[in-house]
Amino acid sequence: MSFFSSFSGSSAIRSGVYFSPGDDCLNAILQFIRSAKQSLHICVFTISDDRITRAIVDAYQNGVEILLLTDNEKLFDKGSDIRELANQGLEIRVDNTSNHMHHKFAIADHSHVLTGSYNWTRSAALYNHENVLVTADRHVAAAYSEQFEQLWAEMVPFG
Repeated sequence: MSFFSSFSGSSAIRSGVYFSPGDDCLNAILQFIRSAKQSLHICVFTISDDRITRAIVDAYQNGVEILLLTDNEKLFDKGSDIRELANQGLEIRVDNTSNHMHHKFAIADHSHVLTGSYNWTRSAALYNHENVLVTADRHVAAAYSEQFEQLWAEMVPFG
């Protein structure tokens, strides 16, 4: 259920707070991905929800620059969509340490951030108590962009 949702400026990306189980978090993620116009930088522990994967591929095929960071161990989980995304041509980097890259955030067009506990998996929508926050706060976007760039420089290319 969405606690707060509003349009920020002229952007189609909605700021809001969303909770699962249910489809509110999933729909917020899908809307966020579909609203990116130029770039989408994704840093997530794993992706195994085919609906999210399809939205990412569609955005990529529509010319959105997509960079993806993920955990190296989750690549091999049953249902992981990371290899499929790499096969589509997305540029992916992975954590190459014994620690987990456990972030769950995305930055659209260097101006909007989606973050929260929500794993990008089908079970997160069906069973888990999780959350997503979407914001257009420029200070938040700058901090997440800086963290993404730092991790991108540290991680190794996949494939």
